[in-house]
Order: sequence, then C-alpha cells, then structure tokens
Amino acid sequence: MRSFKFLYLAGIAAVGIAGYLMAIRTNLNAQTGASVKIKADDIGGVVASAKGPEAGVWVIAETTDLPTRLIKEVVTDDRGRYLVPDLPKAKYTVWARGYGLVDSPKVQTEPGKLVDLKPSIAPDAKTAAQYYPANYWYAMLKVPAKNEFPGTGAAGNGISANVKSQGQWLHLIKTDSCESCHQLGNQYTRTIPAMFANFDSPAQAWMRRVQSGQAGNAMVGGLNQLGPERATAEFGDWTNRIARGELPAGAPARPQGMERNVVITQWDWADQKAYLHDEISTDKRHPTVNANGLIYGSPEESRDYLPVLDPVHNSISQVKIPYRDPDTPGQPAPLQASPVWGDEAIWDSHTTVHNPMFDQQGRLWYTSRIRAASDPDFCKAGSSNPSAKQTPLDRSGRQLAVYDPKTKQTAMIDTCYSTHHLLFAEDADNTLWTSSGGGGGVVGWLNTKTWDQTHDAAKSQGWTALVLDTNGNGKRDAYVEAEQKVLTAPSGESLGTSSAISAPADSAHDTRLNAAFYALAIGTDGSIWGSVLGFPGGVVRLTPGSNPPETTLAEYYEVPFNNPKAPVWGFSPRGMDIDRNNVAWVALGSGHLASFDRRKCKGPLNGPTALGQHCPEGWTLYPTPGPNFKNVTDSGSADSHYYDWVDQWDTLGLGKNTPIITGNGSDSLIALVNEKFVVMRVPYPLGFFAKGMDGRIDDSKAGWKGKGVWTTWGTRTPFHSETGKGTTAKVVHFQIRPDPLAN
Repeated sequence: MRSFKFLYLAGIAAVGIAGYLMAIRTNLNAQTGASVKIKADDIGGVVASAKGPEAGVWVIAETTDLPTRLIKEVVTDDRGRYLVPDLPKAKYTVWARGYGLVDSPKVQTEPGKLVDLKPSIAPDAKTAAQYYPANYWYAMLKVPAKNEFPGTGAAGNGISANVKSQGQWLHLIKTDSCESCHQLGNQYTRTIPAMFANFDSPAQAWMRRVQSGQAGNAMVGGLNQLGPERATAEFGDWTNRIARGELPAGAPARPQGMERNVVITQWDWADQKAYLHDEISTDKRHPTVNANGLIYGSPEESRDYLPVLDPVHNSISQVKIPYRDPDTPGQPAPLQASPVWGDEAIWDSHTTVHNPMFDQQGRLWYTSRIRAASDPDFCKAGSSNPSAKQTPLDRSGRQLAVYDPKTKQTAMIDTCYSTHHLLFAEDADNTLWTSSGGGGGVVGWLNTKTWDQTHDAAKSQGWTALVLDTNGNGKRDAYVEAEQKVLTAPSGESLGTSSAISAPADSAHDTRLNAAFYALAIGTDGSIWGSVLGFPGGVVRLTPGSNPPETTLAEYYEVPFNNPKAPVWGFSPRGMDIDRNNVAWVALGSGHLASFDRRKCKGPLNGPTALGQHCPEGWTLYPTPGPNFKNVTDSGSADSHYYDWVDQWDTLGLGKNTPIITGNGSDSLIALVNEKFVVMRVPYPLGFFAKGMDGRIDDSKAGWKGKGVWTTWGTRTPFHSETGKGTTAKVVHFQIRPDPLAN
C-alpha cells in the first residue's frame, strides 16, 4: 500500500514537472516565432522589446543579391508576430522599425527561417522623432497669421503683395511650389548642410540652399512668389529651432487594423542621378492587360530613357527615348553648386517624358518632347485644320510618342498642343486625351484609330479652348476671349497663380476660361475632367459634343473657399481622378481629399452665374491625417498631396471605386475606405514621395497575391532620402493580404 502511494505521488510529480517543462518549451517556442507558420520562401518571427511583443511595427527585409535591390516590408500583428512572404531565394538583411522604438539590430538570414527581432525602446523623445514622417517636422514651420495678409511686400512684412490670404501662402509652400518636386521636413531639409552653415543668418542660408542644383531657378521662383524676405526668414527660423532641439508636438500612430495587412515590395531602377515621375503597369481601363509584365517609368527632366522593371525576374533594363530635331532643348546648368553634387549637371534629358500609359494592345504611349517649341503650320492661324480654325496655336512644349514592346520601335507624334498627363477614353476610337500641365489654354486629343490607319499627325489630332456656356442656351456660341495669362514653368506646367475667370461674364456670349487642364480624368458618360491649379482652383467638366471642337463646352466648379454655403473650405487642387459613378476625387493643397458629385448641384450648371462657386453642395472635403501647421486653425493638414487615383476595379483589395491619395509628406499612400483613412506607409527608406499610380490584376484567381497597386518614388531628390547619395528611384508595389500572417 505504501509503495503504491509513493508511485502515485511520484507519478503526479513527474506529470507536474513534464507540464512545467512543456510550458517553458511552449513559451520559448512562441518567443522564437514557432507560432508563425512559414513556408520555404517566407521569413517570420516575433518582434519584442524590453516591454514585450511589439504590435504595429514594420519588419524590413532587404537584399542586393538579385539583379536589382529588393526590399519587402510588412507589419506585426497584435502579438508582435510577423511574416514576410514570397521572397526570392537570396540572403536578406532583416530588422524591425516602429514608432517609439530604435531599430533592432540587423540580422542576416534566408527564406525559410524563423528570426526574432529585438528593437530597443527609444531612450528619449528626440530619438523617437527621428523616425517620424516629414509632415510632423514640417508642421513646425510657423505660417504667417491670417491678419498679416494680404502681404505688404519687401518694404513691409516681407510677404508678396500678390499673396492675399493665409491659404494662398499654404498652397505655395506645399504642392503648388515648394513640395511639387520633393519632400520638406525630412532629415535633409530640416537641417542646414555644412556648406551653408557660415552665412550671417538662417534666412541667408536658406536663400543660398534653394539656389543649389539644376532646379535652383525654379526654387528661387517659388520663394519670389511667397516673398523671399518673409519666406527665408520663416524657413530659417524653422531649421534654427530644430537645431536648438525643438521637436514635433505630437507623434504618429502605429499602423492599426487593415494597415497591418499591407505588404510593400520595392525594387531599385534607373541610376542614382535620375529621378522618376510616374510608372505604368497596365491599361487603366482594363487592368488585366500586361499581366505579370514589365513596368515602365518616366524620368521627366533627368534622362532620355524609360526605366523598365521585370518584377517576375527582379531585373531592370532601359528603353532609349528618341527625339526628332537636333535643336530640341535640353536641361539648364546648375544655378549654384549643390552640397550633394557640387557643380555637376546631373540631368541631361531633352525629351522630358512626363507620363506613360498602356493601350489595350499593350503598347506604351507617353508624353515626350520631340522638337523645339515652334509649332508646324497646320497648327497656326490660316490652317484648314478644324481645331486651328477655332483656336490657333503657335507653340507647344511637349508632344507624344508610342513604343511597341513587340517590335521595339518608337513612333513620334507631333502635336500642336502641349502634353503633360494622358488617358484613354472608353470609346471606339480609343481617343487619347491629354492635359497640358495647366498652361497653353487648350485641351488636346489624339484619335489613335485614325493614327494607326494613317500615321498622319495633323489628321489624327484635335484640341479645344475651355468655353463656358454663360449665355445659358446649351450650345457653344461666340465667346468673350480671355487672355491666357497662366504663368508657367519652362515645362509648361502652371505655377497656380492665375485666376481662371479673367474676364467679366457677358450674358449674351459664352466665356473662355483662362485655364487648361493639369490633372486629367474621363467619366463613364464620356465627359472629360481636369483640374485647374491655383487659388482656390477647381475642376472642369468638358463635354465634347457631336462635332468637337466646335461643339465642346465646359463647366467650372471651384473648390469652396470663403463661401458661407460650404461647411468646410479648401483650396488648390492638383491631382484628380473619377470613379465609375462619375464622382471626381481631388487632391487639395489645403490638406484634404475632396470629392465633387455634380448630381448634388441644386442651381443651374450654366448661365451667367455659373462661374465656379455655384455648387458648394457638390463638394465633400476630408481632412487628411496628421498635424497642421503652426498658426493654422482651418480644416486640413500639413501633409502634401500631389496626385490621387481611384481604384475602380478593386486591384488593391479595399473595394471598387476606392480613392487613394499620395501622402507626400507622410511617406505613404492614403486610401479612403468607408469615409475613414487607411494609411499605407513606406517605412524605409524614409522619404517616400509618390506621384502617379495604377493597379494591375496579374491573376484573378490568386487572391491578394494576384493583384496590387504600383507606383514609384516621384521625388526629384532621391538623395534626400534616409539612405542619402547613391539612392536610386524605386518601383513600389502595394498589396493587402487578409491578415498580417497570410502567406
């Protein structure tokens, strides 16, 4: 009996010890990532700091073993677990990054491995803030108070007399000038390079720094619009306060909810002195075109080649861009030496390719300069061309080209009108509509069916002025001519300083707008939409009619500003797109994503009172996430939004007709889902700055893996990013998986 009792108790003890040991092993297994199920091409594990598992932080896997650099980034779940899926065979450097932390030590590993990562808690607020997006730092800039406007010039408060309101100042320090080409608030721009450290004042240092490089003239022009005395003083004060230790007032939130399901893949393309404006992966009307195919980019002022990415084989190549005439203009010399490149002229483009687009056949169309500015005779007064009879044109800054990947041949197409963005209509002629960037006074189109049949540029193209039906009779009549006084950059892009209504309306005549399109969108009803830069700026709806250009009419809708009928005011559109319900979505310089629904308009849409502010009820403004500037109390944010795009076909996985805006100050793309923003940040390298984007379906049966949104780093200064000189522009692929551990 005694021996049985002893054996029984011993058995209980053995079971207890075994259970204890099993609990230890289970806990250790959880800590080493055993709870993450990976495949041979995944890397997974747990991210934990001294405080325990870290939720909502990024894990970054980077390799240079492939033909081009590849970076893949994911977010941890609520237990700190992560899974980086579908990695090509290579050696990877893996580390964790998150707000409130210091990056974990970098670990060398390979797919098929479980790797735990151990970031440190940031020791102080200054260390933590080094990882914040640029807009948190840029929001520290002191914007002149409302009562200082209008400006009184150099002899007064230093603000240009042309700047009438605080809003006008804001649109110039954001995407209509200062942030149209690069991010402000990143580490490079919020500090003063040593090259400028010995000037007598921070203001003088800023005046000299903006003169640097081949864009110096454009940047000085931006200061002159603001008033250089006040602008340099405020920028100098900003960097001076940061140098003394001032920090952002708030901290960004870590990714939450759907934001933790984002998978980001980046590939290097181009060279370290080039920059990229846009990319294209498919026909935007048919997102299965070019499935799994090559991605093409536009290097604008920097290079005369199209960079090409093969995302299947992780390799890059180039397509040489031809231009027709030897006197095609090139790039200016640097205005002053740069801290990064010295006196070197790093850009050498003649073609200044701005925007590419696939057609239904898989051909690549793009806006490209092929000659000097003077137009051919068929464009000018006295020509028999129907468009020239209506609106003769003497100059254009950029034309068109088409590249066929099958034959590897390029055709150049001479256009009378300047081109900037381009987009195919859903019509029998596959009409290619183009914007001009805001200057030139017309909107142009190319009938690609006629072009394919004839290769006759004069016969295939048309253009029109923007004419409002201000006499209200429903048709285009003789109109009051508006002198086209749109101040433009050398590329033809509007500087956003002009009023679209420059002549008083005449109830007996129609009225021409002093404007042309910057952004471009095409409705399912055949309407053509474009944005008008400036203050407050607006959108135009163009109806071609039965016989364009003679029948083409425009409607103009300004962003509601200083309008008592509007609950929220905004200003300065730039990018825009349209959904399948013909609702326009617009990126605003005031720090909003806005929608305009024409169906909500209550008053007449034409006639002598339909001059812009006649439909505030059609607008809905959504202030974007993040802080606003010091001294700014109106709705909006300090984030900068260059362009937007509507995912009509659910290529990302957030639903059809999802609008996505570029967060050019927040290292992100930002989607509006059920009237709430989903922020998809690129955590490394800091400084992500996109322009255009598109979505492609590679395999409709493969779920989230078979689709995604493509974009590129659109900044003109990739060397301002976290990784500095030598950084190349990158193609970026965004995908949304069902959960943070899906593989």
